[in-house]
Amino acid sequence: MSLDKATVARIARLARIDVPEKRRDALAAELSNIVGWVETLNEVDTSGIEPMSSVVAMTPQRRPDAVTEGDQVDRVLANAPDSDDGYFVVPKVVE
Repeated sequence: MSLDKATVARIARLARIDVPEKRRDALAAELSNIVGWVETLNEVDTSGIEPMSSVVAMTPQRRPDAVTEGDQVDRVLANAPDSDDGYFVVPKVVE
């Protein structure tokens, strides 16, 4: 699959990226190479191969689901510029 300048311009518009006109030919060639590489990968027979989620076989460590250092409202609010009744006070941002 080969991409042209118009397709690159459309991709750039959808991604909200400004790609100057003079860079579109070079970018089209680069993207075409990437798409070609992916098409080559799609030709690889992967039947019978287990999908993997990590390159290292390991089980994630889990920690106990327990509260360890809760109920420190005063300590947490000590660095707040302003607080009221145990809550942060922030400027109104929505009218």
